Amino acid sequence: MLTLTSVEASYGRVKALRGVSLHVEAGEIVTLIGANGAGKSTILKTISGLVHAEAGSIKFDGQEISGWSAGRIVSAGLCQVPEGRQLFGTLSTRDNLLLGAYPRRSRTSKAAIAADLEEQFERFPLLSERSQQQAASLSGGEQQMLALARGLMSGPRMLLLDEPSLGLAPKIVRQFFQTVVSLRDEGLTVLLVEQNARAALQIADRGYVLETGRIVLEGTAQELLENPEVQRAYLGRGYKEVWE
Repeated sequence: MLTLTSVEASYGRVKALRGVSLHVEAGEIVTLIGANGAGKSTILKTISGLVHAEAGSIKFDGQEISGWSAGRIVSAGLCQVPEGRQLFGTLSTRDNLLLGAYPRRSRTSKAAIAADLEEQFERFPLLSERSQQQAASLSGGEQQMLALARGLMSGPRMLLLDEPSLGLAPKIVRQFFQTVVSLRDEGLTVLLVEQNARAALQIADRGYVLETGRIVLEGTAQELLENPEVQRAYLGRGYKEVWE
């Protein structure tokens, strides 16, 4: 569904991505792990059109999308849920969700969007209870639910999730990732950037390890979990299942 081939990107004179190649098959959860500043979020921003790809190819569902606008990419079915949630804080929960459907306004009926809104309220009952509450007044976990639900309102076939567990309590992290697994089981494809490497690898099908803008290791999630260097650098001592 998604293929990057020798992608390069920079911030000014600083090279952020150096020949990055990766792929995500339909129906997979693939995770990117690496230290802060390794270029993980830059990969997502480059895919979604927020950072210009200076070289290489980005194909989504067989179409070359490098050079497309961010709005066109979302309309094609590829949506990023950004780091830090980036909600419209003074707007209500409901209005944030409706804005998620904005790219579909010209091709989707109001009735279909209303049905999708109810689907998100069923998926996240707390959002239904707080539908008229300002987004800025929600808890961190509720805001992350809202950010995910807003992304789903765009009608994506693939989600890019950028550091979704940041600042959340362990219980909320577990609930969030269980939701991501459920979405994958429903047919959604996910590329996940996550600081919590253990949790990410335990829900992922495959993973890539990124260092200073380069892919240095790839494999199945289980292979990476069992890799001594990955354990040492990203999992820490005393590694155990996060779902126990």
